Amino acid sequence: MVENTFDISEELKKLPKKPGVYIMHDLHDEIIYVGKAINLQNRVRSYFRANIGRGPWIDKMVSLIAYFEYIVTDSELEALVLENNLIKEHKPKYNTMLMDDKTYPYIKVTMEEYPRVLFSRELKRDKAKYYGPYTSASAVKDTIELINNIYKIRTCNNKLKAGVKSTDRPCLNYHMGRCLAPCQGNVSPEEYERMISGATDLLNGNYAPIVMELEDKMREASENLDYEKAASFRDLIESVKLCGQKQKIESGIDDNRDIIAMAKNDSSSVVQVFFIRNGRMTGREHFFLKCNPDTTESEILSSFVKQYYSGTPFVPQELFLDTEIEDMELIEQWLSEIKGRKVKIVVPKIGQKNRLILLAKENARITLNQDSDRIKRQEEKTVGAVREIEELIGLTGIERMEAFDISNISGFENVGSMVVFEKGSPKRSDYRKFKIKSVTGPNDYACMEEVLTRRFTHGLKEAEGDEDADKGRFNRFPDLILMDGGRGQVNIALNVLESLSLSIPVCGMVKDDNHRTRGLYYNNIEIPIDRKSEGFKLITRIQDEAHRFAIAFHRSLRNKDQVRSCLDEIPGVGPARRKALMRGFENIDEIKNATIDDLVNKAGLSRSVAESVYSFFHKDMII
Repeated sequence: MVENTFDISEELKKLPKKPGVYIMHDLHDEIIYVGKAINLQNRVRSYFRANIGRGPWIDKMVSLIAYFEYIVTDSELEALVLENNLIKEHKPKYNTMLMDDKTYPYIKVTMEEYPRVLFSRELKRDKAKYYGPYTSASAVKDTIELINNIYKIRTCNNKLKAGVKSTDRPCLNYHMGRCLAPCQGNVSPEEYERMISGATDLLNGNYAPIVMELEDKMREASENLDYEKAASFRDLIESVKLCGQKQKIESGIDDNRDIIAMAKNDSSSVVQVFFIRNGRMTGREHFFLKCNPDTTESEILSSFVKQYYSGTPFVPQELFLDTEIEDMELIEQWLSEIKGRKVKIVVPKIGQKNRLILLAKENARITLNQDSDRIKRQEEKTVGAVREIEELIGLTGIERMEAFDISNISGFENVGSMVVFEKGSPKRSDYRKFKIKSVTGPNDYACMEEVLTRRFTHGLKEAEGDEDADKGRFNRFPDLILMDGGRGQVNIALNVLESLSLSIPVCGMVKDDNHRTRGLYYNNIEIPIDRKSEGFKLITRIQDEAHRFAIAFHRSLRNKDQVRSCLDEIPGVGPARRKALMRGFENIDEIKNATIDDLVNKAGLSRSVAESVYSFFHKDMII
């Protein structure tokens, strides 16, 4: 908590009349709002004027402001970019937030001497051709499969040059008739380029030529009584026609555009985006945004455009919106700089463009109505469940919870796990595993003490800027620690925190005789939980997740040791031959039951080594 020494009235007098970004903080030093201004003094002062009709949501935000800071920029465009970056980084409570963080699949045609057609989620400046974005990864993969079947495009990542024959044998795709084997010089670059041109025509939506070509080949095969080949051409024709139907909706406009419309209620909104590529609708996607009742549609769309297009790899040359947005010219300038060419934002009022907007808006409205109950239920299971836990133990402001567990079998390979839940949902990128170093034998308390000491010591080192610390691994401390157990585990955690001069609430997840959660142990009191409540269900999920994560880590270590203890004891078997055995056989039992010929053929061992392996597993000895 920050000291209340910030005099807002005095600081308002010091604000410069320059463009920049302002950042509002509450008493707990949390960033609750980020905004931009062409004139910082006028904009920030406006928040602290009385009775100007801002609405209850903004009034509530202003009442929580303990202090503010600002960053001056050279232009309003720089302020817009900085504002957007800060919002995405800190996710302030009172900003309109884009709740989705998606990357879209593209089809990539490489710029190689023998190009490939690949699946990609990144749009790089590597001179390759990109088609998309598409909203269905499976549809993209199906399209690539179809292209490879028709045109026999290579899928290997070998670096091929015309006239240079590879020393490797052609791959399985060649023998299956699915590759022309340019690696063997079987096709010239010119002929291969013709195949690639056909593939790009297909990706551009020009299906007629390939259908005609396939129909000719089907008739020719049928006349030659090669009915199996004719049937394969028939199936390819059906696949091409199906691919064409997926892009049936056309805008009548030749270039690339995104059609953006929205629907909102008091607490949330949905933005619908139609992707128009080369005049055809290649897909659509919707996005949920958290907003307050006072936020206008113009403000929501403005926030969406800034957040979405700062993260997507492709910016079309035009955006069609269903309503005017603030800073339209400024955002156009920003998008133009990202794209490297002029980008226009248009609000169509009549004609086919307006019909597309109305269609997108209707889809947004339907999605909002259908999913509002689902969103409400999801919030009850996550944020609502956290609030129940807060009320149960008498705390407030719980956002991040960390749970710890220990796993071993009779002290073998002691390991620890740390799982993280934020706002009631797992944050798997912050999960951590610990291989116990200082404890041998089954001593869960000592293991837990080591895990907690290592976790928080790392965190303190990162906070102090220690060069030896693993940056970013433990730099955020929890609002609540959950221990898998009662009084004993809680006391271990409290002792570790006290030794490190840290003050973090610790709660034990107590189980009954049937190993089911029955309550929480907090401040030396066991607190019962209603088994039907969302808070109880969340505690159970956290407990199960910590247990699962620890067991999975322990199992992986145990399996590695079992493989090593068996195979490494065989004379003549080192790391390379061990890998060969594990590639040739699914598990140790298959190796044990294999004949000498199996070991030679499946693992590629010499006969002498195969005999050594066979003898090892057929002696009277314990494995």
